[in-house]
Amino acid sequence: MSFSSPKVTRASNRPPVLTNPVRYPESAPAPVRSKRAFLLLLLTLVLPGAAQIVAGNKRLGRLALRCTLTVWALVIAAVVLAVVQRETLLNLFTNPVTSLLIIVVLAAVAVGWAFMFLNTLKIIRPALLAPGMRGLVGGALVVLMVLTSGSLGYGAFLINSGRNAITDIFASGPDMAPVDGRYNFLVMGGDAGADRSGRRPDSIMVVSVDAKTGTSATISIPRNLQNAQFSPKSPLWGVYPDGYNCGDECIINFLYTDVTNNHKDLYPNAADPGAAAMMDAAGGILGLTVQGYVLVDMAGFSSLIDALGGVTINAGGWVPISGDDPNGTGNHLPPTGWIAPGVQKLDGYHALWYARSREWVLEYARSQRQQCIQAAMLKQMDPATVLTKFNSIADAGSKVIESDIPAGQLGSFVSLALKAKGHPLARLTIGPPDFPIEFSTYPDFDVIHQRVKGLLNPVAATPAAPDPAAPAPAPAPGDAGTPGDAAPPAGQAPAPTTDAPVITEKYLQQLAINGDAVMLSALLDNNGTCSAG
Repeated sequence: MSFSSPKVTRASNRPPVLTNPVRYPESAPAPVRSKRAFLLLLLTLVLPGAAQIVAGNKRLGRLALRCTLTVWALVIAAVVLAVVQRETLLNLFTNPVTSLLIIVVLAAVAVGWAFMFLNTLKIIRPALLAPGMRGLVGGALVVLMVLTSGSLGYGAFLINSGRNAITDIFASGPDMAPVDGRYNFLVMGGDAGADRSGRRPDSIMVVSVDAKTGTSATISIPRNLQNAQFSPKSPLWGVYPDGYNCGDECIINFLYTDVTNNHKDLYPNAADPGAAAMMDAAGGILGLTVQGYVLVDMAGFSSLIDALGGVTINAGGWVPISGDDPNGTGNHLPPTGWIAPGVQKLDGYHALWYARSREWVLEYARSQRQQCIQAAMLKQMDPATVLTKFNSIADAGSKVIESDIPAGQLGSFVSLALKAKGHPLARLTIGPPDFPIEFSTYPDFDVIHQRVKGLLNPVAATPAAPDPAAPAPAPAPGDAGTPGDAAPPAGQAPAPTTDAPVITEKYLQQLAINGDAVMLSALLDNNGTCSAG
């Protein structure tokens, strides 16, 4: 007779082993339960689904883990694209169709991640925790959900804001091709009110960008330039074969209104015939092919500057904020304020006046200041600024900007803009200081074309070897070493002469009240000599 104990042949008849504190926390001491709670939260943060596999619904965990690995694969692919093909990644975010898909994916991941955190809280079973620990775990859960789902949701919101702005501002046409290796865009600033037939661009500028390097140049065209030329390919060639030369009324900024009112049938496929005509005129003047335009409502320009948080420039001279013109004759009341020389951070209101003011100075000083504002905006448009103020920038931009640049090509142009930040911005003004004052009335377009070619294709200068036989030049009066007339030390301004007035805002304002236009013209002559701050 055998007295051996019976063997259990079926494992399913055994009671469950409750010694795994992660899955069965009931019998675990309080410190272990607390550690378990934070461990499960950490797993859900790093690898959503892992907490469910080790302590909850394994089927749900496997599904979530598959989704998590797919998302991580997409993130890795995006990083690789950012390194090897940045333009492709930017195009994905700026294209209206793919950006919508990205928004949907981000929203879905945000909701799914939040659900997994809530399911993890259920697995933690807060009732098993010490009373004080319940609050800590709950607070940690809220913080992690905000950092994860909240960030993803906010990212989807920003992309949607950008998508809406892109749809409002840019066109949905085919991609532009560079001409002679460059993209040339006409940038205009004017009144973009509801009465489009009366719009006259006061600021006219062509931005030329090298399609490979991003090296850029801006060429300002004065609003009063006459006899604008058109190429034989332009629809306006038949109307103005000798140029826009009907006299003083045919300055270039009248062309927009002229075409909008009288010749819009020449541009049947253009959403804005006036802008299309201005592109043809700018191309004929400069000898370039202008592929697209950007039109900025100067009345709303200040909101865009404010959205950027202001713009910093180094103002070369005093700039008046003009008073009202009650009779409409150009005779303004005394200024309501002044923008001082030196480094200034301008808000939207003052940046707009800095770009528009032309009282007591030539038109060309204003063109130079507009170039300064543009260069400063490009310099300060860093990723941190764009990211933190993106929604405000997108909202302001959609209200003040219109363009025919293809939305699907924006990624390429954004990439070029980022490259442009690494190069100096070349400038040319079709007027002083680059051309004589009378050039606007009697322009020589062959000369302009040659200057533009030289600007866009500079020839590297080879320094001449010094001639050892040549005598050293005599020092000029005021040079170091000249007795009795030594130059001031570096960084120290020359001592003012006793008869020169101290230029202050009060002094300038009194001159304006007195109507001393001659003195004001002399004192403000340098207010176009500025630079990006």
